[in-house]
Amino acid sequence: MKRISSALLCGLLFIAATAQAAEVRDVRFWRAPDHSRVVFDLSGPVEHELITLDNPRRLVIDIKGANLTSDTSKLEFTNSPITRLRHAEKPGGALRIVFDLSDDVQVRSFLLTASGELRDRLVVDFLDKVESSGGGTSTAASATKGAPRVTKSLQNSSHRDVVIAIDAGHGGEDPGAIGPGRVKEKEVVYKIALRLKERFERKKGYRVVMIRDGDYYVGLAKRRDLARKAQADFFVSIHADAFTNPSANGSSVYALSKSGATSASARILAQRENEADLVGGVSLSDKDQVLAGVLTDLSMTATLDASLSVGGQLLGEMGKISRLHSKRVEQAGFAVLKSPDIPSLLVETGFISNPHESSKLKTSSYQGKMAQAIYEGIDRYFRESPPPDTYFAAVKRGDITPAGGRSTPGSSVREYVIANGDTLSGIAHRYNVPLRDLQRHNQLSGSDIRVGQKIKIPAS
Repeated sequence: MKRISSALLCGLLFIAATAQAAEVRDVRFWRAPDHSRVVFDLSGPVEHELITLDNPRRLVIDIKGANLTSDTSKLEFTNSPITRLRHAEKPGGALRIVFDLSDDVQVRSFLLTASGELRDRLVVDFLDKVESSGGGTSTAASATKGAPRVTKSLQNSSHRDVVIAIDAGHGGEDPGAIGPGRVKEKEVVYKIALRLKERFERKKGYRVVMIRDGDYYVGLAKRRDLARKAQADFFVSIHADAFTNPSANGSSVYALSKSGATSASARILAQRENEADLVGGVSLSDKDQVLAGVLTDLSMTATLDASLSVGGQLLGEMGKISRLHSKRVEQAGFAVLKSPDIPSLLVETGFISNPHESSKLKTSSYQGKMAQAIYEGIDRYFRESPPPDTYFAAVKRGDITPAGGRSTPGSSVREYVIANGDTLSGIAHRYNVPLRDLQRHNQLSGSDIRVGQKIKIPAS
């Protein structure tokens, strides 16, 4: 009887140990410009150990007390240093994951604890190594490969371009809000961002920086850092809001607040957006020590004033194509906007949780209209208040003639050829001519113009 009890006890202990083993329920892969990311979805917290091996190159991850319940056979590691994933159970109940590698990498890992509907996760980053100018190697996070892609303006000039940093929210592991029919915010806002980039590229005097140029996640602090490395004159982060009530609708514009939020909805939105790093997979152990002090600096006042000025222009343009959820620029503590020296705005293009707005947001035509509205608002600001060393400042001073315009000999009238993306109101604003005078001078009853059309611009 004693032997039976011992056997039974051992069996019960084995079952209990097995029941407590953590499960690796899913494995996902994302590729970014400067690193590859693998995310393990877990049923609970785990302990893990990383081992790097050479000849051949491998990364070994031992996860204590875990077993793999996900099928990894269909994982593809395209354009990455990872060639294959293997796994096996070790004596003692550990799970061993082996990554075969084709190149040298620097590896970092961290655990994200369960939060809300999110499971515990183990995040492993493979940082690319690139050749440095001195002949050695460095990680791409600190080299050119990791920098955002900058698109130059179409024409050269002795005056510098205005640099616009375009940030498509969320990405990769973080889908953002999900609307009816599983429409993902990260996909919608990326398409709007691409269309916005195209509009700036058409105009002389702009350079464009894409903060996220693909489906991968960029940490909120890194988004600001990338804009600063590119010496951006303006930063715009594009989103599509969600709310528990599907009837909520309208677009809105947000700036940073040095104090409290200007409304309850702004505060809630900022809290939700600031939690994106928990979803996207960013270690929160590094605290932002600088911003708390820098936000009280007087230099921040000018940056916020510029942000609010651009925001007012954006609302005016967006209100022409959509209902405005708020008719003023709201303010709250958005982490992504905390650049002390770059005017920054967060644009909510609509409520993706609203069936009607969701259906519009996923169409190419509406994405184009929204991109055009954002472009018009930013462009108007920089033509009115250009940085002094830029092409637009030279145009405003009269040092140079704007691209597309030339003076008619013996006359104070200028001739202009309509280019892609031009609007009659934009041309009137650029040349400081009342829209009604421009229409009357060209015998236009409305604002319809076509590419290639020649119009006359009277002296202002």
